[in-house]
Amino acid sequence: MSEQDPQLVSEFKSKSGVKRIFSAFFYSIDGFKTAWKQEHSFRQELVLVVCGIIVALLLPISAYQKLMLIVVLLLILIVELINSAIEAVVDRVSLERHSLSKNAKDFGSAAVLLTLLIAGATWAVVLYERFS
Repeated sequence: MSEQDPQLVSEFKSKSGVKRIFSAFFYSIDGFKTAWKQEHSFRQELVLVVCGIIVALLLPISAYQKLMLIVVLLLILIVELINSAIEAVVDRVSLERHSLSKNAKDFGSAAVLLTLLIAGATWAVVLYERFS
């Protein structure tokens, strides 16, 4: 089958052009709204990230260090959104308990945990270098 085979392309696949860019932006906004309304972890992490960004901007450190602190915080939100997407897809397929469904959700959760550890380590190193 060729890549243009209609069976291989979802009818929901976006089209090209400027309209697609605007649509993608509004789909992203919808994603943030849904995450805020439905995902308790996302709300908690968003509060943590906003507070962290404020602290990072106020710290007497270089612009590069501020950027690194902010980037690792935003990475937490990115991975949490991906984890939430995995959970939604798994639940959409079936609410039945299954070891593969559990694995998928656990893998997403592990990714969030690793991201939190990376953020914590980054903050620790930057703050240690600055204040030691």
